[in-house]
Amino acid sequence: MRFRQIHLDFHTSEAIPGIGSRFDKKQFQSMLQEGHVDSITVFSKCHHGWAYHPSEANEMHPELQFDLLGAMIEAAHEINVNTPVYLSAGLDEKLARRHPEWLIRDIHDKTNWVDSFMKPGYHQFCMNSPYLNVLIRQVEEVVQHYDADGIFLDIVGVRECYCHNCVNTLLAEGKNPQDPADILELGERTYATYTRRIREAIDAHKPGLPVFHNGGHIRRGRRDLAQMNTHLELESLPTGGWGYDHFPLSVRYAQGLGLPYLGMTGKFHTTWGEFGGYKHPNALRYETALSIANGARCSIGDQLHPEGMMDPATYKLVGAAYREVEQKETWCVDTSPVADVALLTLEALAADQAESGHNRVGDSDAGAVRILLEGKILFDVVDLDSRWDAYRVLILPDRFLLSEETAEKLVSYLAKGGKVLATGTSGLNLEKTAFAIDLGVRYLEPSPYKPDYFHPDFELPSLGKASFVFYTQGQQVERTESGVEIGHREFPYFNREVFTFCSHQHTPSAGQNNGPGMVESPNGIYIAWNVFEDYAAKGSLAIKETILHGLDRLLGDNGTLTTNLPAQGIVTLMEQPKEQRYVNHLLYAAPVKRGDGIEVIEDIVPIYDTTVSIQLPDTGKQVKRVYTAPQLEELAFNITDRTVSYTLPKLSCHQMVVIDVV
Repeated sequence: MRFRQIHLDFHTSEAIPGIGSRFDKKQFQSMLQEGHVDSITVFSKCHHGWAYHPSEANEMHPELQFDLLGAMIEAAHEINVNTPVYLSAGLDEKLARRHPEWLIRDIHDKTNWVDSFMKPGYHQFCMNSPYLNVLIRQVEEVVQHYDADGIFLDIVGVRECYCHNCVNTLLAEGKNPQDPADILELGERTYATYTRRIREAIDAHKPGLPVFHNGGHIRRGRRDLAQMNTHLELESLPTGGWGYDHFPLSVRYAQGLGLPYLGMTGKFHTTWGEFGGYKHPNALRYETALSIANGARCSIGDQLHPEGMMDPATYKLVGAAYREVEQKETWCVDTSPVADVALLTLEALAADQAESGHNRVGDSDAGAVRILLEGKILFDVVDLDSRWDAYRVLILPDRFLLSEETAEKLVSYLAKGGKVLATGTSGLNLEKTAFAIDLGVRYLEPSPYKPDYFHPDFELPSLGKASFVFYTQGQQVERTESGVEIGHREFPYFNREVFTFCSHQHTPSAGQNNGPGMVESPNGIYIAWNVFEDYAAKGSLAIKETILHGLDRLLGDNGTLTTNLPAQGIVTLMEQPKEQRYVNHLLYAAPVKRGDGIEVIEDIVPIYDTTVSIQLPDTGKQVKRVYTAPQLEELAFNITDRTVSYTLPKLSCHQMVVIDVV
């Protein structure tokens, strides 16, 4: 899979004349070269339903006079640029008007993607209808007649559908269309049938051709869905609704799935379909660097003008990022991440939910990832099927109630020396409704006060030992013989109610010890609030420092990496075994919110004299050389036991530091 890709949207209304009239082969090629692009996803069929080539399985756009798809593939291949081909699978507005009986319906018999007749939008198709046969013929036509380097199918996933086809299917099987479980089971089965039939149709003509089914998010905990693809494209436009928390969370999970993967952002100031909107070049530099720092290839979304002329401003913008990626690729091939800590994603517990109502990030997962990134902890995101033995610490965030199988797996992990950091109700036995592990506490009940306070028995860098507020729900626990209290809970005088309230927000602490709030045991550390959810919502510095203190205690002297890089910096360590080297990626940019919550990166502020210490595995190999890449400038370094230390004089956006070992 190539490093520098463009995803070229082309959703074009039939009401616009002159489609493709200004397409010019040389201009198309020159823009790709200006952008340092080595792969571009081009269009067979758009959301409006039209084909951009002569078609028997579909209808060519009525305002298009030539084979635009064929012309783009020919032009790109002439300059060694790959061309995966896009087909809109879930949306086809032309066909929606002709066959509304094939559309997805909710339980109220309403379609989705459109608010009303006066607020137009698309309509989504059910794959448990004759539409699937239509789509398969369209895919087969592309595969048979064009030199496609892959197939990209959009707007698909497990759906809850109450259309007449789905209702009749369930009734014929003796099932209940009013039972959400039966509806979801049919949605799962429908999606599996769709992906299998697409794969069979493609393999009949071009066996093994890459295929990706895009739902806008890779669902953590659903490895079966991920494996229906040949590779993963992690759609994550920070300004388009995903935010800057989503990609680090998604990519750290994708790393463990055994599939090639790329990170997809966009050139847009906001999101897809924005004509005339541009990101600052520094934002794309940072976002593409974040992809390669996590072992991903890169994809940047663009949208072609209806007349087919590539936008010079866009490819100047893209080129500023991809010129740097091109220079760095040598150190980003066949890498694997080094991690001390694993975040057991809370999304895995809700993996049986349909995608239609899915939260791409999740507050607890997002808060945990943000703390780990800001604390410069090397971590992966894992699910219930992951191997945990390689990690020193496993985080159970906020609400991770254990099944019997998961509890047994955790007991085995702990027996081998692993440690757990659990928060909220995670790992507890709530009224004997869940299995538990020994965390040095016994569950009593939810805290009767919200918010309440935590008083650490250790020094926080910013506060010392001051009590601070937790806004989220806390749990009352009592310490058992295996636990040692390292911080206690303090109740307020009363909850804020109509006859008892104080000041503008909440009542202050009454200053009493009301039981353990943080407990350490041989198995790890437990904190009695939904800590990560709280951090995602409020961003309390004291909460972050408490979590990082806990992780420091659990890791002890075994943490792989320490650095003085500021909080907004990101650090990863990738191993490149074939080259016998480690690549330390350091990034720094500070997104700011503008307008209606859009996160923008504009200025790149250089960071000077960044110190890094890395404890290498005990393999008997010695550090031969430390240098910057791609600049190839030597860095002085020190070795103490297995720890290599160095100082990076200047960091501007992204820097790789390479450690050669022999």
